[in-house]
Amino acid sequence: MPETSTIRSTVTADGQLRVELVNEPTPELGPDDLLVEVEATPINPSDLGMLIAGADPASFDTVDGALVGRVPEAAVAANRARLDQPMPCGNEGAGVVVDAGPSDVAQALLGKRIAGVSGSMYATHTTVSPMMCMEVPAGVTAEQAASSFVNPLTALGMTETMRDEGHTALVHTAAASNLGQMLVKICNDEGIGLVNIVRRPEQADLLRASGADHVVDSSADSFLDDLTVALAATGATIAFDATGGGTYADSILSCMETALSQGSSFSRYGSDTHKQVYIYGGLQRSVTTLNRTYGMSWGVGGWLLTPFLGRIGPERMMGLRQRVSDEITTTFASHYAERISLSDMLKPDVARAYAAQATGEKRLVVPAR
Repeated sequence: MPETSTIRSTVTADGQLRVELVNEPTPELGPDDLLVEVEATPINPSDLGMLIAGADPASFDTVDGALVGRVPEAAVAANRARLDQPMPCGNEGAGVVVDAGPSDVAQALLGKRIAGVSGSMYATHTTVSPMMCMEVPAGVTAEQAASSFVNPLTALGMTETMRDEGHTALVHTAAASNLGQMLVKICNDEGIGLVNIVRRPEQADLLRASGADHVVDSSADSFLDDLTVALAATGATIAFDATGGGTYADSILSCMETALSQGSSFSRYGSDTHKQVYIYGGLQRSVTTLNRTYGMSWGVGGWLLTPFLGRIGPERMMGLRQRVSDEITTTFASHYAERISLSDMLKPDVARAYAAQATGEKRLVVPAR
């Protein structure tokens, strides 16, 4: 059986990260498995936890062709279940099915271009389950389809969660990202009030040009006042926070309480309306600070795409996937700053660039480069 070149990431017990490109036997197929020749796969923020495992980008270097770095003690502890194990990386991507298991559902996709999730997309070949992929529409390239799962389904999952929990409008942080721009389009299409929080004036300009009505810049001196005005205008009582650390969640809850309390009589217990912040990312690694100045009707929790999809069941999940397929070149289009190869991923300067997670600097890995 031919070999496949694949990225493996290892964290050692003494705090070293080692990312290398290795040759391995092409995976054997089960009855329903698809063997996919990977054509394009993005580096999303959700990939970085497995790929660089919290290592300090300033420490990146090259040793014997591998990317190495220093992993802080706290990050080593967080990765204890994977210590000294070479792990595959790359959640999603697109490519052509070059072999398939004997089942009817697998054979039906043989020779087709698919977009899917495998957890090992940073490779020349990977195996994908038919349940975790979709056939790419005719005329859509692998590059256009490479980001068909994580960001589109996360954006749709936010609006679905909002409705499921009885909210009518929402807040999104780090909103100038590819995902954030998708969310603007979804909310505009569906008439959902959306408050977009960004970190720089140029990001605010980008979102307004994309059609966003309520954009708040956290670097402005008037941030909290601006946020309160936007929350009052939209009635947003649920937020999805990509930063995770710091005071974003606290500020959002506090401003929600202020907006809800306008014109109401004083209550020591605050507004009866439940206010919810879901942390779904970790752009900021500091402690999440909550000052609890927003009454007693509030919650902060984690939100992940995979558990959400499990909760809604196969029928709703297939409906969301169909919408992504129908709008892959419009609502759910992604943009990339650079195309890189598997070997490029090991270069310290390139790794520092994709580890920075800067707006407009998303990297697309093209294994055949």
